[in-house]
Amino acid sequence: MTHDKPTTEKPGPVTRTTGDLKRAAVSGWLGTAMEFMDFQLYSLAAAIVFNEIFFPDVSPAIGLIAAMGTYGVGYVARLAGAVYFGRMGDRIGRKQVLFITIALMGASTTLIGVLPTYAQIGIAAPALLVVLRLVQGFGAGAEIAGATTMLAEYAPAKRRGVIASLVSLGTNSGTLAATGLWAILIAVLSEEQLLSWGWRLPFLLSFFLMILAVWIRRNLKESPVFEDRADLDEDGVALSREEIAAQAATSEEKSVLDAALKQRKGKAFFIALGLRFGQAGNSGLIQTFLVGFLATTLLLDRSIATNALLISSAVGFATVPLVGLISDRVGRRPVYMALTVISGILAFPLMHLIAQGHTVAVTISMILLHNLAVLGLFSLESVTMAELFGARTRFTQLALAKEIGGILATAIGPLLAATLTAATGSWWPIAAMLVAYSAITLISAVVSPEVQGRDLVLLEDAA
Repeated sequence: MTHDKPTTEKPGPVTRTTGDLKRAAVSGWLGTAMEFMDFQLYSLAAAIVFNEIFFPDVSPAIGLIAAMGTYGVGYVARLAGAVYFGRMGDRIGRKQVLFITIALMGASTTLIGVLPTYAQIGIAAPALLVVLRLVQGFGAGAEIAGATTMLAEYAPAKRRGVIASLVSLGTNSGTLAATGLWAILIAVLSEEQLLSWGWRLPFLLSFFLMILAVWIRRNLKESPVFEDRADLDEDGVALSREEIAAQAATSEEKSVLDAALKQRKGKAFFIALGLRFGQAGNSGLIQTFLVGFLATTLLLDRSIATNALLISSAVGFATVPLVGLISDRVGRRPVYMALTVISGILAFPLMHLIAQGHTVAVTISMILLHNLAVLGLFSLESVTMAELFGARTRFTQLALAKEIGGILATAIGPLLAATLTAATGSWWPIAAMLVAYSAITLISAVVSPEVQGRDLVLLEDAA
């Protein structure tokens, strides 16, 4: 396969075979599945058992807030990882960064499974938990951005939405695996077994997924778009701004190189940040906080929420590629607008049904919210954010937009929701936050240019 030919005069566009595309797709899917499995394992553990294992000397409400706080710490580390690995990926290539990030995530997640508890070593236990959470987040900070960049740059322009959505299927696969593991543990283990040793099993099992992902990425070729950039030297490393300025003075690609120097950055980044904000915030509320809220505040059986997410993740295997396919046909903006409007309209009535505590109503409502407000938006995000940015800084800007959005929405969201629901004793703050998150993404889609099918070799941003 080939990607769209760049506007510059070069010996010829870099080519990749269908087999290369398949390997890139599997690599992106598996790495993202591992990232989301790791984080979902942690988020569910934080919502279900960590308050008792690592914060046993406080009230259940305060313990939940503390557990959600350790969950949020990882997103701060993700920002540092986004900056460090994003710049590395734009400078020397996508492949090397993706190899490093998968190893960091897998190692830290596995080690969480062997941590001593608060009962064994006291305050050092939650301190060690925070350290591993930081390492996990540092590696994850560029993982999904790198996988998104790599797969979007491999895909043919006319099928970019549906192919790039495979990254979202990776998130769905990870959520499904993590939720499934927790659902099995809750179903087959007693409370005492779960708290004494059962909670460790999901973290230890992630080691085998890491080995598989590392093996696949060893044989992955570099992104064809990266290799076809006009701002690389003979060794395939990005030129500095000074080197570009010097080369542009004499190069036949002067106009292309000038574009990399003269465009004012910022507009595309803030649009991407807004698009990310709604999806990330809704994800934190629905996949993390709501699980703990149902168990600790509504006093529902823990299996109800985990089973609902399990079913919803399975439904998502149809939702994600369908949204990507529709966006390839009608454009990214109309689909964004439709999903965010529907999510905002349904937030209050569906949360009201969830608060009634009936198993069927809770399950159906969580499936609808999860697929519309989280998985559908993420399918769009996987391709739209890559198309918004130019090739020279795509990895860095995409990673930063994702992680800053994650910090502002996902890390703060569950903590804020825990505080507001504890203060009000009601479910309505969750619904209000879902509406607010969706509205921000809707506004961002309205002001965004349509980027469907954009030439990704271009060095400048779309806005």
